[in-house]
Amino acid sequence: MSSPNSNGDLRPDPDALLAQLQEQESLAGRGKLRIYFGASAGVGKTYAMLGAAHKLHSEGREVLAGVIESHGRAETAAMLNGLELLPLKQIAYRDKQLSEFDLDAALQRKPSLILVDELAHSNASGSRHPKRWQDVEELLNAGIDVFTTLNVQHLESLNDVVGGITGIRVAETLPDTVFDAADEVVLVDLPADELLNRLKLGKVYKLPQAERASRNFFRKGNLIALRELALRRTADRLQGDVQAYRIEKSIGAVWQTDAALLACIGPSPSAEHVVRSTARLATQLNAEWHAIYVETPKLQRLTSVKRERILKTLKLAQDLGATTAVLAGNDVAEVMASYARSHNFSKIIIGRSQRQFFWQPNHAGRIAAQANDIDLIEIGVPPPSTWPKEEDAAGKSLPRYLPKQSRIEWWGYGWAFGVCVLVTLLATPILPFFDLANIVMLYLLAEVLIAIRFGRGPAIFVALLSIASFDFFFVPPRFSFAVSDFQYLLTFGVMLAVGLTITHLTTGLRYQARIASNREARSRALFEFARALSGVLQTEQIFEISRQFLQRSFQAKTLLLIPDDAGRLQLPPVVPEDVANVAATLDMGIAQWAFDNASSAGIGTDTLPASNYLYLPLVAPMRTRGVLAILPHNRRWILIPEQQQQLYTFATLTAIALERVHYVEVAQDALVRMESERLRNSLLSALSHDLRTPLTALIGLSESLVRSKPPLQDNQQVMASALHSEMLRMSALVTNLLDMARIQSGEVKLNLQWQPFEEVVGSALRASGSALLGHKIEIKVAHELPLIRFDAVLIERVLCNLLENAAKYTPQGSYIVLAALVNGRFLSVTVTDDGPGLPAGMEDAIFEKFTRGERESAKPGVGLGLAICRAIVEAHGGTIRARSGTASTGSGAEFIFTIPLGTPPSMPDPEEHDLRVNATGDHAGSAGNMEKA
Repeated sequence: MSSPNSNGDLRPDPDALLAQLQEQESLAGRGKLRIYFGASAGVGKTYAMLGAAHKLHSEGREVLAGVIESHGRAETAAMLNGLELLPLKQIAYRDKQLSEFDLDAALQRKPSLILVDELAHSNASGSRHPKRWQDVEELLNAGIDVFTTLNVQHLESLNDVVGGITGIRVAETLPDTVFDAADEVVLVDLPADELLNRLKLGKVYKLPQAERASRNFFRKGNLIALRELALRRTADRLQGDVQAYRIEKSIGAVWQTDAALLACIGPSPSAEHVVRSTARLATQLNAEWHAIYVETPKLQRLTSVKRERILKTLKLAQDLGATTAVLAGNDVAEVMASYARSHNFSKIIIGRSQRQFFWQPNHAGRIAAQANDIDLIEIGVPPPSTWPKEEDAAGKSLPRYLPKQSRIEWWGYGWAFGVCVLVTLLATPILPFFDLANIVMLYLLAEVLIAIRFGRGPAIFVALLSIASFDFFFVPPRFSFAVSDFQYLLTFGVMLAVGLTITHLTTGLRYQARIASNREARSRALFEFARALSGVLQTEQIFEISRQFLQRSFQAKTLLLIPDDAGRLQLPPVVPEDVANVAATLDMGIAQWAFDNASSAGIGTDTLPASNYLYLPLVAPMRTRGVLAILPHNRRWILIPEQQQQLYTFATLTAIALERVHYVEVAQDALVRMESERLRNSLLSALSHDLRTPLTALIGLSESLVRSKPPLQDNQQVMASALHSEMLRMSALVTNLLDMARIQSGEVKLNLQWQPFEEVVGSALRASGSALLGHKIEIKVAHELPLIRFDAVLIERVLCNLLENAAKYTPQGSYIVLAALVNGRFLSVTVTDDGPGLPAGMEDAIFEKFTRGERESAKPGVGLGLAICRAIVEAHGGTIRARSGTASTGSGAEFIFTIPLGTPPSMPDPEEHDLRVNATGDHAGSAGNMEKA
């Protein structure tokens, strides 16, 4: 979004730019999808795709033909020459071997570009995904570019339109969101006459098949209509690209949708037509749209087949890009209008009413009365031949929201009859003492009780039975349905009207109370689940809590799978007995795929929907923490939108709890390490300090023995020299321990001075002279190095440690080179040797405390020298690193550390300096003479 500044210029909204950058970052590693789009088979989509692939291949692009459907066309088959073909995978299906695209082989091969023909193809049973477009999605997520083909009749939103034009309902479809998400769409067009000519020549299908096609699908009128649909759909897509470009380049104001659509779904078979029509309209307007179903008490009594059809229609709307919801209420029009107002929808779309009787509800009129400021669009009724067949869903049961209702409904009629008989028996003895109006009140009370307990049907039954009983047993003449007074007819009418009114109101309140109770139960379950997870500190507790809550809330068995350090999912160490069958039968391959792709798999998803389990990844803010394997008691339960939303909320809470426990463990480990480090430094400091005094005395005594007069005998002299050397080595070790403890505790303060680096090099060589005996030393210090600001004592220690380390791990006679030069804003110092080099993978680890290049070695030291070097260099603001192999010899080890150059102080002018010296000398001489005087 752009906003004008003070000069009237349009500047992009920072939030919009940030969102755009985040979207670009998320798409950076994703492959590009190009769709060759046409009106029908035979227009040349595959041929055009292969031609583009050949051109890219000639330019050096790696191209792999994943699956190409030539349908016997010689021209298309000839275009495969020169391209690498991926072998197809054989899948056994009903005693046959079917050839399908090998997704795993393509992912392992991972070419730069892969060709996957017929995007809407349905894979054979047993494949990872039921649809080929889902295979393409996985290829794109792996960073592989894809070229594919698609016909207009395979778009889900146009499925019913194409069926109405051609009389044939295409079974293989894909969601329009896949088409709209493509990076590029190439329209391959051919006039109808030219396509029919190709069909006659056998260039589309073989001649017998071509003759049948020309009499059915490939009629000229059909081809013209399909071509128009393809052109319009491509134009809609192009319009979206133009709008995206305007937004990206901040051309004028950012386009915003103000025509949000609300599609209302009912039990009618034409509901799918409403959904597809709304999807097309939303695409044309580039508008957001929702699809809702309002369930009233009357609709609760629909058959399982009709209820399942409604849920499938909602799933279709969700696949086409809609936000779906199931709402509860007594008045469909009132709920629709309220939802439209709360979500700021400008248009409500419903199917055209097919009222056969005057008492059937007129939803269009009621919605217009409830929301006269909202546009109301009625969708025409499609031909019955395009309606979904009832027998497609026959025999499949769907769990109701209120499962007890079907069991108690017939009992309700029995209770109604019994209550009516009881009221009659109670009223008979009191008839002489009470007026008939009071008897009527008893029957009305019975109607209220039956309505509250058993619902509308039994309440209406008891109302009619009460009138008959009252007339027969109490209205004169008694024990006859004859009426002696016309006023009793009015009484009967009032009783029926009052009974029906009470029944309607009571049933509505009962239904609302039940819906509110269900919502309250879901909210309470989420609250209790979140509260239970808030205090856990172990993964095992999260598993047990999740298992118990999911089993109680969803009647499903659950198993929590947590990844190991390598990212492979593992079963819990202890599996409870009630989920042992889940652990034994679940597919770890599907669970691992769901974890790796952070996408659901199994029941109710697009990935292996035939599985008996739902594999739900636990996606936390930082990473995916595991997978919930869920075995529902009834697999149709997963289609209910409210159940799905609550289940995903449970999964999100579980993922956040796992991530919180992970970081609690990380924090605890960090605290333990910090405390251990502090205790170790304190111990080292204390020991080192207490050992220095006796070591100093022992060094002095050993040196006295070596230099004693008269000299010791030869064997005694050797022993004294060895004793002195060991004392010096132990003193150096204690010094290192003390220095490391002081550095870690922060007690060392740098004495930074501007000074020449050459001087510290010389002092380091003198200090390391005994360790460097027998080695060839070469100094390569650049001329005219600037003054460097550093602590000379500590940098000398760094050089000494690096030189002694090089001498320790190289044989006698080896070369050791110390070089220093200016590299950008740093002074770079290198100590190189031609010894055996560093162990593989130890380039960083050797700078850790108590780490040595050779774990078991007779060489002295405990692995603190390089750790001290790193601490000192980093305290100066520099870096230190090591690597094996030098540029000149290809062997040995090389240690490089840097020190920031900074800005040296300016040097005074020489002549001015001489004048200051003379003036100072004269002044001092005068002062001296005055002092003598």
